[in-house]
Amino acid sequence: MPRNRSRFSRKNKWITLLGLALLAGGAAGVYLIESIGVPPRVLAPYIERRVSQHNPFIVKTGEWIAHSLTSLDRGRHLEDIRPSLRIGAQQGESPRPVIELTGNNVVRVDSTEAAMTAIAQARAGDVITFSPGTYRFRGQPVVVNRPGESGARITVRAAQAGTVNLELDNSEGFLVVAPYWTFENLVIRGVCKSHDSCEHAFHIAGDAHHFIARNNSIIDFNSHFKINGVDRKMPDDGIIENNTLTNASIRLTDNPVTPIDLVAANRWVIRRNLITDFIKGQSNRISFGAFAKGAGADNRFEQNIVICENLLKGAPGQRVGLSLGGGGTGRNFCRDQRCILEQERGVIESNLVASCSDDGIYVNRGAGSTIFHNTLIDTGGIAIRFPESSADIEGNLVDGHIRSRDEGIVRKLDNLETFMTNSYLGLHPIRALYVTGKRFEWSGETPRRELMSRPPLDLCRENRPSHPAYGAFENFSACLVQ
Repeated sequence: MPRNRSRFSRKNKWITLLGLALLAGGAAGVYLIESIGVPPRVLAPYIERRVSQHNPFIVKTGEWIAHSLTSLDRGRHLEDIRPSLRIGAQQGESPRPVIELTGNNVVRVDSTEAAMTAIAQARAGDVITFSPGTYRFRGQPVVVNRPGESGARITVRAAQAGTVNLELDNSEGFLVVAPYWTFENLVIRGVCKSHDSCEHAFHIAGDAHHFIARNNSIIDFNSHFKINGVDRKMPDDGIIENNTLTNASIRLTDNPVTPIDLVAANRWVIRRNLITDFIKGQSNRISFGAFAKGAGADNRFEQNIVICENLLKGAPGQRVGLSLGGGGTGRNFCRDQRCILEQERGVIESNLVASCSDDGIYVNRGAGSTIFHNTLIDTGGIAIRFPESSADIEGNLVDGHIRSRDEGIVRKLDNLETFMTNSYLGLHPIRALYVTGKRFEWSGETPRRELMSRPPLDLCRENRPSHPAYGAFENFSACLVQ
C-alpha cells in the first residue's frame, strides 16, 4: 500500500496480539481481534513475509497459517458477471446517434495514416469517424494538440460500437494535451511484446481539460488512463463513462498498474465503468482499480463495477478497488507542490466493488470524503488512513469491516458491515443476503434503511424508494441485459 509510511506500524505488536486472540477464543479473543482491526487477507501476506527468511519448518507453518487465513476470509470466488452487464462498454450500440448535425464536420478515415492526419489537422467541431476495421499504431504516441471548443468538441469515434479495433504497439497510444476532445465507441488493445511497453491507451495531460471517454473497450495496458498536470496546467473537468477496462493476463511489469490513474486534476467524474483484472505481477505487486490523488479536489467515482480478480484469480499481491489518495504522491507531481492532502471532497457513491485481495475502498489523506451507498463483497472493507483523512460513511453494505487506520477520522452512519471476528471464523453474513450462485439476487427480504428524503440513483440508474436498500443497488437484475 502507500509508500509514505509502513503498512504495518507497530507490526510486532499486531502479530503478538492477533496470535493471542486466535488462541484465546471467547470474549477476550473477540475483543482483541475487533480492537486491532486487521482483516485476515491483509494479515496473511505479512505473515508470509515475516517467516520467509526462517528455517523450512517455520516457513511452511507461516505459509499454512497465511493460506488458512486467506481462505477463511475470502471464501468462494464470485462467478463472472461481465457478459450480461449494462455497465461498461456496450457493443453493437452507440450511446448517442451518429453525429451528422449541421455545423459538425464529419471526417471519415479508413487507414491509420488518414486517422493520424485528421487528428493532427483537426478543427473545432470535427467528428473523425473510423470506417469499420482494424488499425495498427506503432512507435510514437498520437499527439492530440489541436483545441476544440465548449460548443464544438472534437470527436474521434466509431459510428457503431465494436466495429473499430485500434491496436496500439507503443508506450502511449494517444497523448492528449488540448481541451474538449471526445473518444467513443472504440475497441483499443495494447499489443506490445513487453508489458513495460504498453503503458497507457490515453495520457491526458496539461491543458487537456474537459476530456471525455465514452463507451470504449480498452484492454491490456498498465494504466489505461493516465491523467496529470504539466507546467502548472491541469486537465480538469474530465469524464470517463461507460467504458470497459481490463487485462487478459497478469501485467509483468514493475511500473504502476492502475486502470484509471488520476493525479492532481479536479472535478473528474468516473461513472458506469466496468474495471476488472488489474494484477501487477512484479515488484511490490500492489495495484488499484482507480484512484484520484496528488492534491486534487471534487473528484467522483459513481455507479462503477470494480472486480479486482474476475478471470485472473489467486495471484500473489494486493489489489485495492477504489481509492482517494492511492499510495501517495511525490511533491513535485502534486497540484500544490505539497500534498499535505491527497484529495479533498472526494465522493465514492453507488459502486459495486468485489473480489479484492486488499481493501475495497481506501482513503489516504483524503479530507472531507463521502462514501455513500456502496456494496463491497469479498474485500478487506473500507479503510480511512492518517489524521488528515476524514470520511462520512453512510448506507454501505460491506462484506468486510469499516475501520480507521493511523488516526483517520471516520464518521459512520447506518451501514451494514461484518464483525472482524467473523472474517477470522470464515463467516460471511453479508454474502448470505444473496442467493448462492445467483448474480446478487436477494435471498430474502431486502435490507432497507430508514426514511430518506432524497435517495440517490442506484448503481443500475434506477430511482430508489424513500426506504432504500443498503448498498449500491435495489435490484441487480436492472443492471443486466434482459
